Amino acid sequence: MSNITKAFANGKAFIPFVTCGDPDLETTAKVVRAMAEAGADLIELGIPFSDPTAEGPVIQAANVRALSAGATTDKIFDLVRDLRKDVTIPMVFMTYANVVFSYGAEKFISTCADIGIDGLILPDIPYEEKDEFDPICKKYGVDLISMVAPTSEDRIAVVAREANGFIYVVSSLGVTGVRSEITTDIGAMVQLIRASSALPCAVGFGISTPEQAKKMAGLSDGAIVGSAIVKLIAQYGREAVPYVVDYVKRMKDAVREA
Repeated sequence: MSNITKAFANGKAFIPFVTCGDPDLETTAKVVRAMAEAGADLIELGIPFSDPTAEGPVIQAANVRALSAGATTDKIFDLVRDLRKDVTIPMVFMTYANVVFSYGAEKFISTCADIGIDGLILPDIPYEEKDEFDPICKKYGVDLISMVAPTSEDRIAVVAREANGFIYVVSSLGVTGVRSEITTDIGAMVQLIRASSALPCAVGFGISTPEQAKKMAGLSDGAIVGSAIVKLIAQYGREAVPYVVDYVKRMKDAVREA
């Protein structure tokens, strides 16, 4: 069983995202540990990139702050090594193909396996191009997480059949960011996935309130939240930990009720 599926073993999963190195790596370490203690089931760690095409202004700004503060892939690998001394829940990297290419795909993915990263999300890699990374991921036991979007209709079944770890259901067209409401028919997308795969699926993009998290987790196996957490870190900087803890606890409680 993939380590990632353990995140879904105790009911609906709450999956927070944080940009590594924003405002600095020390704060990221405190935030990740605090989120794990507050009930996060799996944590997405963003490796900053200079041109994050799937991200809205909130996470783009976090990428800029992290890079300006000196975050590098190697420093983030060291951060994970330190976190793995006591953080036991699954963790995955979310980044862009260029980050992996420039580091060297084999070197990057084998290092992920060495330091205890369970999966990799590359939002700019379409399903048709995943063969550049998937064989290497399989070689080292790192799950390449597939994303399905509202536009994926005819391909959802195909993507789901070949997916690993969990399936990331993109709730809305466009970039990441907080949305007042999610209008996509998530239930229909999830039905298509479940007809083709036994893997858990979690919904992300646009979820910010406990009500939204409860609704999306009710339709799937979990809720993913990024921009709302990154906003708190942008607002409170190095003092963000208690605010993030309070938020994660409220979101986890909402997901539990789904």
